[in-house]
Amino acid sequence: MRFDRKDRTTKPCNAWVAWTRGRILLLLVLLSAVMIYHTIAFVTMNDIGDNLRLGWHNREYQPGSAEHYIVSNLDRLGFNKPENTDTCHIWSDPNATTLEVFNSLVAYKNDIDKYNEIVMNFKPVPSIIDKIRQEGCGVEEKTRICDSLRLHRNGMQGIFPSKQLSFTSSGYVEPLLPPMRSHKICDYFNTHVMSMEYLVHDFHFMCRKLKPTSRLVFLDMGAAFDYHGTNQPVVTLLSQYEKFGFVFDHIYGFEAKGKNPVDVYEQSLPEHYISSYHWINVGVSAKEGDKLNPLHSIIKKFNEDDFVVVKLDIDTPSIELPLVLQLLEDKDGVYSKIIDQFYCEHHVHLGELKRNWKRKVNGTVGESLELFTNLRKRGIPAHFWP
Repeated sequence: MRFDRKDRTTKPCNAWVAWTRGRILLLLVLLSAVMIYHTIAFVTMNDIGDNLRLGWHNREYQPGSAEHYIVSNLDRLGFNKPENTDTCHIWSDPNATTLEVFNSLVAYKNDIDKYNEIVMNFKPVPSIIDKIRQEGCGVEEKTRICDSLRLHRNGMQGIFPSKQLSFTSSGYVEPLLPPMRSHKICDYFNTHVMSMEYLVHDFHFMCRKLKPTSRLVFLDMGAAFDYHGTNQPVVTLLSQYEKFGFVFDHIYGFEAKGKNPVDVYEQSLPEHYISSYHWINVGVSAKEGDKLNPLHSIIKKFNEDDFVVVKLDIDTPSIELPLVLQLLEDKDGVYSKIIDQFYCEHHVHLGELKRNWKRKVNGTVGESLELFTNLRKRGIPAHFWP
């Protein structure tokens, strides 16, 4: 075939143009892919807290098998009796429940000891929310920050092969079991009655729910610093949160017993809480909408992007129970979205604590287990407080 001069000069030119256009098209495709990736990363990071909250609040509460058995057999176990019911036998007598349940409790005791050892040896980290704000809001950065809080390469279940942990909207927690605090009080009451080693927290999961705009809030109803001498459970709890980088911006302490503010701030309150602590020396009200009802006047001022922890222990069942029921009823549908952890000492007819609680009780062990189970089902991770 014969080409003239025009053909010989045009063909190579057309080939070059086609090659150039192909390169430009490929470059545009690559640029578009990069832009889409970063857009997705940005949207995902901004929405990850919302997705976790919405996803896990809509997900059913998953109790451990031993907890499920006990809550399903309250009458059989005698936990619905109005007198002071002893409960420790479920930990020592295989005939009290079933052999499977008893063996799972034995295994769980080993798991919880292992968990506490890991927590004790965990190297404290700086403020997690500061890291999230300073190091960017990308998915990779957030994942890396929160992964630093993992206690086991296989997650919480890697520490608890007994599979007795319960799963809530704030991740894994301890199962709801009598005697409504450490099982070790069954053998060594005085040594462990104020122990908090039965509590389980999934800090890795809770970290993933945080946003750069999140505020960390702790509401303490019953903030009597001097009640337990130098062994202050609330300080122990705050210290554990801080160890995992959860440093509270706002701490509200309500206490009915009159105290000199000088004593509170100079003697009782650790120095590093001065900038965040609000001492409110009045009793709380259970009246809905009352300004002295902290659920109304404080909790509702925050939102679901914030990390909010509530503790209730005022040794007055006539006020405590109505407040808990307000959380459970959740008329406005806000408490289950705002509250990330809830601790309450529910004063009921529990045999192991009748000497301590005396007449400041109301209700049965069974009612307490059902109440806390329903709170968790509602989306409020509830814990028994010592």
